[in-house]
Amino acid sequence: MIEFWRHWSRLHPTRVATDWLELRTEATVTPDRETLNRGYYRRYAGVALADLEAAGRTWYDGYRRGGTAFVRSALRAVAAHRAAGREVVLVSGSMRPLLAPLADELAVATVVCTELVVGPGGVLTGEVRRPMIGAAKGEAVVRVMRERGADPQDCFAYGDHESDLAMLRAVGNPVVVGDSPLLNDEAERFGWSVASARRGPFRSEST
Repeated sequence: MIEFWRHWSRLHPTRVATDWLELRTEATVTPDRETLNRGYYRRYAGVALADLEAAGRTWYDGYRRGGTAFVRSALRAVAAHRAAGREVVLVSGSMRPLLAPLADELAVATVVCTELVVGPGGVLTGEVRRPMIGAAKGEAVVRVMRERGADPQDCFAYGDHESDLAMLRAVGNPVVVGDSPLLNDEAERFGWSVASARRGPFRSEST
């Protein structure tokens, strides 16, 4: 989301110059990730959804070419689950205009994310239905498992931030990605798996 904001800022330097400073300040002084999530999306109020979607595709096309664009363990996990015939679902506090090109590249059909409120004429209001953060992620994962008739004990979830805790607790096979102190404490306490957050370029299989 922050990487895209930098891209958007370059496209609209006059519109977002002050907002960029406010965004950095909020990230420093506001510990509530859900509040930060809502504040982030308010900066797109008045933007046509079609314009944001087009910018998202352009940004992703460049971002994916970077040498540190992806968490390598996550790509390997997606490849392994798909090879085993399991459905992969993206669950994220990010927005669909950014996640859709990623889902297309990974051949992921289901994306559960923060949904933007669209007003008349396809223009964003700046509000969201509910940030896909914290408890919302856990509830969404439970809902998807119920819809699929899946046994939670057979399901996996991957998270790298303490706001992913509810999601990780909802499944039988939680995996902590990276070095979040809280998540690693939970992993040690309950015997969860831990994966590296080392980043690298996109590669299509489990290489």
